[in-house]
Amino acid sequence: MPLERTSAILRDGEKNGYGVAAFNIFNYETIAWAIQAAEEERIPVIIQFYPGFDRYIPMEVVTAATKELAAKASIPVGLHLDHSNKYEDAIRGAECGFSSIMIDGSTLSFDENAELTKRVVDTAHKMGVEVEAELGHVGSGNNLDDFTNTSLFTDPDDAARFIEITRADSLAVAVGNGHGPYVATPSLDFDRIQKIHAAIPVPLVMHGGSDIPDDQIIRSVECGMSKFNIATEYNRSFYKAMKKSMDDDQAQGNIFRCLAQAEKEVKEFIKAKLRVLNPKSYRL
Repeated sequence: MPLERTSAILRDGEKNGYGVAAFNIFNYETIAWAIQAAEEERIPVIIQFYPGFDRYIPMEVVTAATKELAAKASIPVGLHLDHSNKYEDAIRGAECGFSSIMIDGSTLSFDENAELTKRVVDTAHKMGVEVEAELGHVGSGNNLDDFTNTSLFTDPDDAARFIEITRADSLAVAVGNGHGPYVATPSLDFDRIQKIHAAIPVPLVMHGGSDIPDDQIIRSVECGMSKFNIATEYNRSFYKAMKKSMDDDQAQGNIFRCLAQAEKEVKEFIKAKLRVLNPKSYRL
């Protein structure tokens, strides 16, 4: 089927009690395997791309490959451009064919973030493209203060005002999460998730969704979190599977054989993550 709007996938998740996995991809296999595994699980999925990886695989190739694979799938597939911190980068993603884009002004003041986000939203909406914004500081999992200092977390009242000003279609929030590997086990603020969810009319996004304990992922879905970005774990699963296959004498130095051997293991990781995000075992 054609690419589905990200908001439609997230709303379906809210309606049916599952969180939507957004897998950060970096080559053709990571696009194809995510869609194929989601199809086998009968659950929607979002393919997501970090613009800094454009030097490895151009945006136009990502959008073309995803659209082709989505057209052959029987499940809804979304396509989202991850962290852009400049207006020009975000809009370039829209021009390249991403059906939703992110503008991250979270390091700016509230007013500057709102102004930048609104500017992107105004342009993107005219192009029929949805926009994810960020409010609060979702820092690094390598810095304990970034995901434990509650002064950096998203304020529910600020979130309501921010969405009213910007008209963003979804909002990434800071609730005890951080990007990349965590130096300590995160402890999500479920009360804050519930309050933000109740305060704003758009889906919530969890950045740094990798390595959060399964019970916390399930609880955050129940509290109203909709989209979960999975980058670090997906990258790691691919690396481990490829290393294992490369160390296997049966691969005989053949990269194609290595990829074929790695595919099953990576898909099993994807399916396991989809099941965790789907506590009610909903299926299409």
